[in-house]
Amino acid sequence: MLMGLVTAVPAKNVVVESVGPISLRVHRPVSSDGRLPALLWIHGGGYVMGKAALDDAVCRHFAEKLGIVVAAVDYRLAPEHHFPVPLHDCYDALAWLARQRYVDPNRLAVGGASAGGGLAAAVALLAHERGDVPIAFQLLIYPMLDDRTAARNDLDETRFRLWNQNANRFGWQAYTGHLPGSVEVSGLAAPARYQDLSGLAPAWIGVGTLDLFYEEDVAYASRLKDAGVECELDIVDGAFHGFDNIRPKARVSQAFRCAQVAALAAALGCPAGAT
Repeated sequence: MLMGLVTAVPAKNVVVESVGPISLRVHRPVSSDGRLPALLWIHGGGYVMGKAALDDAVCRHFAEKLGIVVAAVDYRLAPEHHFPVPLHDCYDALAWLARQRYVDPNRLAVGGASAGGGLAAAVALLAHERGDVPIAFQLLIYPMLDDRTAARNDLDETRFRLWNQNANRFGWQAYTGHLPGSVEVSGLAAPARYQDLSGLAPAWIGVGTLDLFYEEDVAYASRLKDAGVECELDIVDGAFHGFDNIRPKARVSQAFRCAQVAALAAALGCPAGAT
């Protein structure tokens, strides 16, 4: 599983904040004045593992490249805390971030990878439903969006690395409390099930062709576009789940990260992202 292969990076310029039962690791540019754009970052781990500190490097990368605030949330994990607890933890973190004096609440993005991408998509849906925290952009990196994928038996298991159907079934069952595909779970748990995607913030979705989530991610991007939501889809040929974490120095991984920075820069108005 992906999170077990990643090593935490020593933190620099990180402040840990408490928000109720959860904590956030807040990365801020070394020199900053006034209100800055911000990104709520949600870590992956199949809804059942991982922690914010493991993503210090990517959070610091976004903060330094773009000159923005990045807050990574340590949401509570399934199966001890199943849906909707992790989602509400992430939403509470978003609301907290929007209230900070150094954050521009009109330039607020939400993003994450794998299960973190799924939670980011769900946070965007919940924010749209409630209408109290405006989201400017969704950064969804090979997001885990559809429990029904875990119920399929027609997939070639030899294609997938780091996250396969056994892991997928366990993650979804732990998060929803049901066998994947056995019941109609909420669209806030599995965003691919959400009926009306109109009115959501623009999105960037990136996924490899050898990722278990490839089909569900492409389908979600198509549905966003059909609903009138601006969505950029970045497909990486031959890439497996988490490839950019396993081989961060590979040219394809660096291009993938550059595309994310460029998308955030354009959405949040950060000229530094072009450098």
